[in-house]
Amino acid sequence: MPTPYPPEFRRDVIAVARQGDQSREQVARSFGISASCLARWLRIADHKDTLAYASDASDDRALQVENRELRKRTKQLEQENEILRRATAYFARETLPK
Repeated sequence: MPTPYPPEFRRDVIAVARQGDQSREQVARSFGISASCLARWLRIADHKDTLAYASDASDDRALQVENRELRKRTKQLEQENEILRRATAYFARETLPK
């Protein structure tokens, strides 16, 4: 079994192939790999990019939901704080000497 190519090498080959300046066959030949190998690497990279995009979209949605809940909780805490502030002022008035 041949030794696998390093990830850095794969990233470089994929980046050059995605630029579109050369055909896949030319890119594969210039890097010393087969065209089918390059096609497979590109297919895998596209799949990973799609998964990453879907993950980012779901992460964004989760962050939006969490953000909405945190704003709601912040508003509730601010209201509770205001009630306590007013209650403190009310009871402080009664304890002050006249």
